[in-house]
Amino acid sequence: MASLQTPPTVLILCTGNSCRSHLAEGFLRAAAGDLLNVASAGSKPAGYVHPMAIQVMKELGIDLSAHSSKHMNDFLTQPVETVITVCGNADQDCPIFPGQLNRHHWGFDDPAHATGTEEEKLAVFRRVRDEIQRVFAAYADGRRDHSKSRTRP
Repeated sequence: MASLQTPPTVLILCTGNSCRSHLAEGFLRAAAGDLLNVASAGSKPAGYVHPMAIQVMKELGIDLSAHSSKHMNDFLTQPVETVITVCGNADQDCPIFPGQLNRHHWGFDDPAHATGTEEEKLAVFRRVRDEIQRVFAAYADGRRDHSKSRTRP
């Protein structure tokens, strides 16, 4: 009989929860959403998801338009197995969450600070998106491999 166990929660944190954490959440959910409950939040949420983050993810077929900016404290009353910070400020501000077993910090440039023309800003968003995709695809592969090794007889 199959276990009806709730998938472990992976919480991705950055300061504003408007760009990097949503990019990472989108990729991890697409790659391992069947194994993990994936969420993102911020230590000082911006209150919106950056339109360019939504745009560059849409280019790859991942829809962030229903995402919202959340505060990390919203997750303090629920079990969070793994916390991944994607900016230095969130890494420093990060509390310990109930049930937390793992913590990783993978820092990325903040594309929201990009300057120049719209196309130049989009180029920064795409670069950061692609960096995040590589890291979180590898993480998802590792989680999938670990999950398979635990279910083998």
